[in-house]
Amino acid sequence: MLGPNKSAMKQRYFQYYWAVKVLSSSSFQMLSVAIGWQMYELTHDAYSLGLVGLAQFLPIVLLTFVVGHVADRFDRRIIVAICQLTEGAVAVLLLLGSIAGWLGRAEIMAAAAVLGACRAFEAPSFTALLPQLVSKEFLQQAISWSTSAGQTAQIVGPALGGLLISAGPSYAYSTSAIALLAAGTLTLLIRVEQRARIIEKATLRSVFSGLEFIFRRRIILGTISLDLFAVLLGGATALLPIFARDILHSGAWGLGLLRTAPAVGALLMSIVIAKFPLKRAVGRTLFGALAVFGLATMLFAVSTNLALSLFALLLIGGSDVVSVVIRSSLVQLHTPDEMRGRVNAVNSLFIGTSNQLGEFESGTLAGLMGTVPAAFIGGVGTLAVAGLWMVLFPSLRKLQRLTESKV
Repeated sequence: MLGPNKSAMKQRYFQYYWAVKVLSSSSFQMLSVAIGWQMYELTHDAYSLGLVGLAQFLPIVLLTFVVGHVADRFDRRIIVAICQLTEGAVAVLLLLGSIAGWLGRAEIMAAAAVLGACRAFEAPSFTALLPQLVSKEFLQQAISWSTSAGQTAQIVGPALGGLLISAGPSYAYSTSAIALLAAGTLTLLIRVEQRARIIEKATLRSVFSGLEFIFRRRIILGTISLDLFAVLLGGATALLPIFARDILHSGAWGLGLLRTAPAVGALLMSIVIAKFPLKRAVGRTLFGALAVFGLATMLFAVSTNLALSLFALLLIGGSDVVSVVIRSSLVQLHTPDEMRGRVNAVNSLFIGTSNQLGEFESGTLAGLMGTVPAAFIGGVGTLAVAGLWMVLFPSLRKLQRLTESKV
């Protein structure tokens, strides 16, 4: 547990945690890029690419309530390490199959499904592990640094994956395997404060109790549902290829810049919040960040200048991180340790669903109304959701501090 006079990043085991997140998330990004590339090389079929994404996403949906219960019954470090080492083994098999020439469509689909299942177990267990490393006083700072690790991985992972694939998929697979082995080893080296937990008997009710807990806590229900609907309506980033080619006329290099800009904005803002934690008017800050997100989305939609579009995307990434840190801190701080696995599993499902459905919503709306109107309406929708949630969840709007006992 973090001492009273230390910051999160000066604590050894949190440093391990941060490094593990960078290594594991970057590896998953590299594997996703390499698998997608090799699948298309083998099949030349866009439908197969869609199936790869579905194979990775379905385990998260199907296993959500099981993985949360597992994360609350067993040592979360061990769960995370097993998942990372299994992902590393999958990378090794992909490497061997790529070199030997027996890697086909079925093998890639199976690998994607196993990776998805591992991530389904790993994500809520790893998230629930964080409050065991730091005290409540430093949790927001730790979440900010953890968010910066995730954004670093989103920048480094795809870029490094693309670079390695240009030399051959086997280079991406081998690099991912080594990184995941390192991540699993570091995870096992983490030491956490072992708190007494109430271990419930595995029943149907206990498995679904995370969902029940969320609906009984208005502040957590408002927080998680706000993320679901705000991201669902504000998914303009799914339309970036169209903006790059047909509106900004920036080509592939411009698309790369557009895809990187939100992650850069998010990374910078997460570092700022880690250095200067949010201490007052948390509720107003949350809804203010959502307003900036919606307005920046609308600005991006109408922009025909690459520099202005990049600025809008920086704002989108930065404002999103402010709301992510606040929402994540609220969920962690107001959930007892014995429930964190199940609550974080539901939260992970909502986040994954909102991202996937948000991309589908944006694409469908763009097909019906055009790209610019679809993106603009998404920004308006985010503003509408923020306004509605301020009315539906006044306790969230009036929240002053993350640790406020009234919630």
